[in-house]
Amino acid sequence: MMEDNSSVDIASINEKIEKESAFVDLLTREMNKVIVGQKHMVERLLIGLLGQGHILLEGVPGLAKTLAINTLAQAVHGSFSRIQFTPDLLPADVVGTMIYNMKVNDFSIKKGPIFANFVLADEINRAPAKVQSALLEAMQEKQVTIGDETFILDKPFLVMATQNPVEQEGTYPLPEAQVDRFMLKTVIDYPMMAEEQLIIRANLKGGFEKVNQVVDLEQILRAQSAVRDVYMDEKIEKYILDIVFATRTPEKYNLEDIKPLISFGASPRGSINLAVASKCYAFIKRRGYVVPEDVRAVVHDVLRHRIGITYEAEAENITSEDLINKIVNEIEVP
Repeated sequence: MMEDNSSVDIASINEKIEKESAFVDLLTREMNKVIVGQKHMVERLLIGLLGQGHILLEGVPGLAKTLAINTLAQAVHGSFSRIQFTPDLLPADVVGTMIYNMKVNDFSIKKGPIFANFVLADEINRAPAKVQSALLEAMQEKQVTIGDETFILDKPFLVMATQNPVEQEGTYPLPEAQVDRFMLKTVIDYPMMAEEQLIIRANLKGGFEKVNQVVDLEQILRAQSAVRDVYMDEKIEKYILDIVFATRTPEKYNLEDIKPLISFGASPRGSINLAVASKCYAFIKRRGYVVPEDVRAVVHDVLRHRIGITYEAEAENITSEDLINKIVNEIEVP
């Protein structure tokens, strides 16, 4: 697959990526001191960080979601802030506000918790639409406007929003257009029994090992630009497009049976994020080129929140996951 591209020097790209991605193992090892099991979540956090995207995490309380992003922030020595979303939260509580200073008879700006490298938006579906949109503007534009001043947010900037799939009372579900802003939606499950045993032991012992800084922010920024250099063959691009287009026009891909189950397919943002996430996955695996397995590894996280299912699908207990599985199994791998 690679040989016919004489203009692209895969060997040198590979060498460069191998050098730039050396810190990934260090970072993962450091996070594993504290995060037991949850390998999938840790990997997805790294993909979000390297791909300059944001992550929506869905899982029941107590699965170390807050702990994971806090540990990552410590390991790269980035600033961390946590915003607990509640129904009475205001946009100013997230982005900041103008405060009147009587001494100088003027307004000064007080920045909100959004000004950090790593922001945890806990239970994002508990806050009203106004607050959600304030956060989403910051995520999309990487900037915040307070009064008539605009501030560029620090880099790297990663938002990890969590939502609890169980409680629906007193929640404001995120609209499709807003969910689409998240590069990945990762669903996390309970740990295995052996892992939970280790968690119990660590907690009874009185906490985990101390997390040390193993990478600096400069290295992360370098890695973010190196990810873009990971080579993606045209056949892989075509594979990504086939998967995304099959969510829109399944009948053209021999998938007529799922057409009535899909209310809307993935947007172009889906294609872009699938390509970026595949490159990040290859980078984490310390490879300078993307293979179909990379695409298949991230396809669920990138597309599960971008495919709308119809009432008919809901009635038959069919999820967007099932539809992605059908599409991936049907589409020819290059």
